Amino acid sequence: MTHPAPASAAPRGRLDATGYLICFLGIVRRELLRFFNQKERFFSALVRPLVWLFIFAAGFRNTLGLSITPPYETYVLYEVYVVPGLATMIQLFNGMQSSLSMVYDREVGSMRVLLTSPYPRWSLLLAKLAAGVAVSIIQAYVFLAIAAFWETDIPPWGYLAALPAFIAAGLMLGAIGLFLSSLVRQLENFASVMNFVIFPMFFASSALYPLWRVRESSDALYWICQANPFTHAVELVRFALYGAFNPVSCAVVLGTGIVFFALAVIAYDPGRGLLARRGGPAGEAA
Repeated sequence: MTHPAPASAAPRGRLDATGYLICFLGIVRRELLRFFNQKERFFSALVRPLVWLFIFAAGFRNTLGLSITPPYETYVLYEVYVVPGLATMIQLFNGMQSSLSMVYDREVGSMRVLLTSPYPRWSLLLAKLAAGVAVSIIQAYVFLAIAAFWETDIPPWGYLAALPAFIAAGLMLGAIGLFLSSLVRQLENFASVMNFVIFPMFFASSALYPLWRVRESSDALYWICQANPFTHAVELVRFALYGAFNPVSCAVVLGTGIVFFALAVIAYDPGRGLLARRGGPAGEAA
């Protein structure tokens, strides 16, 4: 005669909503603790945009005139123009930094342990992505707070209005970084990959100069900048900071983010991903 199992013998660790939430918050908390314990990472992220704002922008102020273009309703100084691009640059570098940590975690083994979790890969990667976005938003708003002393003319409500834009831009740039992390097996090779991605994306965009000026010198470069998803991330943030909405940039940012996140999930899949085909940790964890 069989007896029903007691309630205490119910399976533990079920993949229910509570379990997903605990896993998600655990990964986010780990990444935030890592960020706050690495203070040099925080200050180094601010050095690049602050140097450009306080030094380069001062030199270009009288040489680079900016006409009245949306979302600006009047002529603006160069430092006013570059602030949204520099804030988004922080997210670009942070997205690549997060992907660098993925490569490092694969080498030391913590990522391998994470990938053996019973939770689906997409949920683990989404948690890593969300943690990176949270870190980048903290850095971007600290930069904006410092830039406010430089008469950047951002309305107070613009900081709140820009939060969804920063989230969307951070998710897109982080998803690109996640996909790139699946292409690199060794940590020392990632620096060259970053250089081939970060600098072309940053300089071939509207972060430092309006695209109508680019078109005056090179029509081909203008269209390259238009095709650059980082350009649309910058414009999405720029418009949001002044209470405006750029539907084209929003569509490009969201679409690019979804595509690269899907590619990252496929690449980290143990059965068909890039790492599995090359014998990487994803394949070993399967």
